[in-house]
Amino acid sequence: MSESLPAVDFPRDIIKLQYPLRNFVEALRGEGPVRIVAMGSSSTAGRADVVPYPSRLEMYLRQNYSDHLPKVRIDVLNRGKGGEEAPKELKRFDADIFKDEPTVVLWQIGTNAVFRKQDFDFNGVVDKIAEGVCLLGKHPMDVVLIDPQYVTAMLRDDKAELSEKMVSEIRRIAADAKINVFQRWALMRHWHVSNGVSFEQLLDPTDGDKLHQSDWSTLQISKALCNSIVDATVAASWLPAEWKS
Repeated sequence: MSESLPAVDFPRDIIKLQYPLRNFVEALRGEGPVRIVAMGSSSTAGRADVVPYPSRLEMYLRQNYSDHLPKVRIDVLNRGKGGEEAPKELKRFDADIFKDEPTVVLWQIGTNAVFRKQDFDFNGVVDKIAEGVCLLGKHPMDVVLIDPQYVTAMLRDDKAELSEKMVSEIRRIAADAKINVFQRWALMRHWHVSNGVSFEQLLDPTDGDKLHQSDWSTLQISKALCNSIVDATVAASWLPAEWKS
């Protein structure tokens, strides 16, 4: 990878979460641990040479709320498993999500159904995403879906059209359920098109499949997601005034 990395921005119209994180804010008002569960595949689990986004997000959130909320500890629990998709992840909900009683669930989905399309039934995966969203909605938690990464492997041959379809389906499911989507696909495309970030810089140089993000681009995603979460709390009109400084 080039040693000279471009500056990137986080356009608010891309990273803004549509709905306030009410359960997260209520937890911040308390004194116990505030748990966020990150469910997903390898983008969540991480790779040996890439620090996974949940670890960085935890650090950024703790830094952001440390002065205002000294009695609260924010924990981001990494429940990612490489290669999985919604059908298998649903089977882990009880053990890997519900038992921890999180206030926020970040569910990264859709990538493997496109990248390994021969191994998955696309419509079946979409149905399982909708089923999972329904299950999550029965619990007092905020849900944020994270759509696929904009990388070479997701744009090759016939995968580009399928990737766009998956992004659209995730947005549709979220809109129907009135939950948030963190638009990773749109954000990374913005970096590539508008900020001049090459695919070489977006990709993990050790990944011959050209699927996984580099440590640098994962870092940027972590910062953007933190900004999205903070904005969804600070911008809320019902948030105490002293938290808006």
